[in-house]
Amino acid sequence: MPQQSGDGPDRPRWTDLVEAVREAGQYPTTAEAERVIRVVLSALGGHVIGDERVDLARALPQEAARVVASQIPATRPLTAAEFVDATATRIEGATQATARWDVSSVLGVLPKLVGDDLIDRILTQLPSGYALLFGRAELIPTA
Repeated sequence: MPQQSGDGPDRPRWTDLVEAVREAGQYPTTAEAERVIRVVLSALGGHVIGDERVDLARALPQEAARVVASQIPATRPLTAAEFVDATATRIEGATQATARWDVSSVLGVLPKLVGDDLIDRILTQLPSGYALLFGRAELIPTA
């Protein structure tokens, strides 16, 4: 039987994540939403490090947490555009436009699922441009 819940009451269920992404991305099937989630979280898992990676894995459904936690850290951070391009290579038949849709469909549901504070911390680790992928305005720090 597939795992439907996490370790604790605060951890969202895999089915809730899948349904949120399926709705956000307007995917016709649950299987397609699951495939996109795995690809995008796999790519993200290599770029989030340290406490933020641990906290992200703890906040996600167990199945999604395994995808994030199993990734080897990237040797260099990718820009948001490079991240989308790299994700496109992992999705059969994807273009940059469809990969951006897929990435935004997954990352855009994460703030509601794992909390804005954690997303803020993750965004401080990533090069500028990622905020848009998470469905946020890009904030430019003042000097």
